[in-house]
Amino acid sequence: MPEGCDTARMSPKVTIYHNPRCNSSGHAVRIASELGVDAEIVQYLKTPPDATTLRSIIDRLVDPVTDLVRRDDHWKELGLSDVDVESPEQVIDVLVRHPRLLQRPLVVTKDRAIIGRPKERVQDLLSSP
Repeated sequence: MPEGCDTARMSPKVTIYHNPRCNSSGHAVRIASELGVDAEIVQYLKTPPDATTLRSIIDRLVDPVTDLVRRDDHWKELGLSDVDVESPEQVIDVLVRHPRLLQRPLVVTKDRAIIGRPKERVQDLLSSP
C-alpha cells in the first residue's frame, strides 16, 4: 500500500447486492453513483453471499429478517412457506441454498442494512451521515 494511503478511503463504504435485470436494484446503483457514494456492487447471482456474510448483514438489518427472502414464483416452485424462514438461521440456510431468493436491492453500510424497497429508502440511507 502506498505511504500515506488512508485505508478507510480505499474500502467501499457501501455494498449493494444487485441484480442488473431488476429496475429497483438498478435504481439503487444509480442513486449511489449520483450521490458520489463509494459502493461495491455485488451481482449476487454471480457471487452469492455466504452464511457468514448473511449473518453480518442480518446483524445490521433494520427490516424483519424474513423480508430478505423473496416470495416469488421460484419460492412457490421450491414449495417453501413462511414456516421455512421464521428464524435468522432458516433465512440464512434458504438463501445459501437458493441465492435467487435474496431480496434486492440490499444496501449495506457499516452500521445498517436495508432492503431498498420502496426505492426512496436507498436515497434516505445513502444521504444520511
